[in-house]
Amino acid sequence: MFLTKMQINPRRRGAQQLLSSPQAMHAAVLAGFPDARPTEDGRILWRLDTYATHRVLLFIASPDKPDLTHLVEQAGWPTTQAWQTAAYDGLLGSLRAGQRWQFRLTANPVRSGRREEWTETKPLGHVTVEQQQQWLLDRAERLGFRIAPSTTGAGEPDLAVVDRSVRRFGRGGASVTISMATFDGHLDIEDVDAMRRSLTFGIGRAKAYGCGLLTLSRPGGAG
Repeated sequence: MFLTKMQINPRRRGAQQLLSSPQAMHAAVLAGFPDARPTEDGRILWRLDTYATHRVLLFIASPDKPDLTHLVEQAGWPTTQAWQTAAYDGLLGSLRAGQRWQFRLTANPVRSGRREEWTETKPLGHVTVEQQQQWLLDRAERLGFRIAPSTTGAGEPDLAVVDRSVRRFGRGGASVTISMATFDGHLDIEDVDAMRRSLTFGIGRAKAYGCGLLTLSRPGGAG
């Protein structure tokens, strides 16, 4: 597995087109691989992190190294920056139960529900911060970790929703709506195998559209 980082130039017209449509960004990411199908090691996952008005980073976890030349030319800084790819297997192999990590995750927190006009249940996005946090807390154990307690001593989990949005875009003539939440916090690893799977195969739904990629950093570092 590999982890790639590329800086997007949001002032460019091509970048604005990609940033406005998860479907378009999904296609652009997959175009960086000769074979974009999942393998036994993992699947392609991606996430956009916005740190300031003009600082947007694209992260990609993938079984193979990408070639993002087309993305740099369309939406990056072609004369000054390319992209950085590092082997992920070293980190995956170093994971141990009891380790504490800082993390970031953008996910699609949903529940199954049925509206009056529907004949069957469908995924419905959680709409409040509390609901979105509880969605992750409820799944943490089977994903291989638990959310660490807050250092405030109030008994609260060290978990924050730092960005929330509802994305609407077209796909094949239909309209798609995705509720997205970005989580920051600290976690303690409990099940190493489950943790590795969460990192390499993603968490939750809408993985094709920028959700599901969990990244780790040492406590005190960037997520």
